[in-house]
Amino acid sequence: MIPMDRLLHLERTLDELDPPRWAPPAPDATRLVRKVHELRQIPLGELGPADVRTLVSQQVALPYVLPLAVRSLLKDPLLDAYFYEGDLLLATVNLPASAWAPFPDLRIRLRTRISSLAHEAVVDLPQGAAEELARYLAEPEQHR
Repeated sequence: MIPMDRLLHLERTLDELDPPRWAPPAPDATRLVRKVHELRQIPLGELGPADVRTLVSQQVALPYVLPLAVRSLLKDPLLDAYFYEGDLLLATVNLPASAWAPFPDLRIRLRTRISSLAHEAVVDLPQGAAEELARYLAEPEQHR
């Protein structure tokens, strides 16, 4: 198993790790598009939970961002990254199988951590969240 810290490249930016560098956003770009472009220029170690959640939800550079998300979620699976308690977790468990393919060990670790959550901790999540987590846990490894 690869130590998680080796996957993080904390001193480097996504523009460095995930070439080619993105051109500046168009003048009429949305706030979200401008934010994602900005986040690609910040060293990974300086990204906060809200930044990671934004990148995960937009599926940007997942080979570099997913380990950051899992690292945070193993410590605090119901982390309120920006919108609500568990928002990073829900964004992460809803990623396509292709995002998890390079990291089966991280997926197993996250699934184990989610399984350890008390039912009472999950009931306060937004409507449908408990079902999303149950679906994620029930899926076969090879089909996610």
